[in-house]
Amino acid sequence: MNIGIIGCGAISGIYLENLSKSARVRVTAVADLDLSRAKAAAARYGARAVSVDELLGADDVDLVLNLTTPDAHEVLARRAVESGKHVYNEKPLCIDPKAARDLLELARRKNVRVGCAPDTVLGAGIQTSRKLVADGAIGDPVGGLAFMLCPGHESWHPDPAFYYKKGGGPVLDMGPYYITALVTILGPVTGVRSVARKTRTQRTITSQPRHGQKIDVEVATHCVGILEFASGASVSATLSFDVHRSRCSNIEIWGTGGALAVPDPNGFGGPVSIFKPGENDWSEAALVDAPSHNARGLGVEDMAGAIAEGRPHRASGALALHVLDVMTAMATGATAKIESPQ
Repeated sequence: MNIGIIGCGAISGIYLENLSKSARVRVTAVADLDLSRAKAAAARYGARAVSVDELLGADDVDLVLNLTTPDAHEVLARRAVESGKHVYNEKPLCIDPKAARDLLELARRKNVRVGCAPDTVLGAGIQTSRKLVADGAIGDPVGGLAFMLCPGHESWHPDPAFYYKKGGGPVLDMGPYYITALVTILGPVTGVRSVARKTRTQRTITSQPRHGQKIDVEVATHCVGILEFASGASVSATLSFDVHRSRCSNIEIWGTGGALAVPDPNGFGGPVSIFKPGENDWSEAALVDAPSHNARGLGVEDMAGAIAEGRPHRASGALALHVLDVMTAMATGATAKIESPQ
């Protein structure tokens, strides 16, 4: 399947590196508002640099990989679908659940597919955790916790302003990894109760090349939520850009017959640790046969294969919409019932 990539920023490098080695897909065209970035990517990976309009109209592009900033996800995904092309968005699917629903309905009418990152949940760490819970290794899930805690991105990212605009913040930026992992392991969320706050109205960039510039903060930067799952389990999740240092685990799942320590959902590998009553300490579980290295693009490959084989793809638009519903409730400090993914 031929892939066209829109957006040649920082995240595009690992996608291009992995997809250029794939036997299932071929990157034929790349586009970016900065033509020099598109030309550099095209020269390195054997594609051609084109405008966005040219890419969307190209006969040799079957699937559009949308690696733009979150505020552009909806517009470009809709244009791809209207052009009769499949589309795979970087996370989040859109910044508004209604827009995401409209996008999926348009794709249904156009008979094309929508996929969405993160595909880290297809890696060995989360897939091993999913299998252990499904196999009853810790009994029936009772509860758990999830923590994504950092001081923000302005100390290292070269252009961090969008992380604090609508569509950014710790929930919509990093939440997709954590919430998608929890849904993959525990099943759908049925309810959310949360508290959210904007701790500071401005942030100062300390990275280069924008050192010293001020960012107006538009979104909540510290969010605490309780997620209720259809299985009956409840998980406390804290996602924050206001924590300087922490010793908290990434994700833990507690069950009637033990506990599970889940690795960083922003990666593909392990370790996965399990504790069973009667044992003295945690033990490391054997990982299932799935990637442990940085395999970003795995969801695109799976989607291409699923289209060819007529099966559902795993990093689906429906899953991403369900996660977006959960994250939107968290980020706004809401109490909400959540629909199950279709």
